[in-house]
Amino acid sequence: MNFYSCFDGNGQVIARCQTDQEIEVLKRMGRPIAEVRQMKNEEAVVCSLTSSPSDFNMDYG
Repeated sequence: MNFYSCFDGNGQVIARCQTDQEIEVLKRMGRPIAEVRQMKNEEAVVCSLTSSPSDFNMDYG
């Protein structure tokens, strides 16, 4: 399973997503996503063990 971190223009993480569709929804909602990077395997494991990455997205759910 792939996980992605979305960054704003200042390099701050503003969302974590599992699919391209989630990223597109956030963009349509007006989130200032300037860059998307796939997480490394060890980062993705932490996401999958702790909760859904969408929990990190305060205005998405």
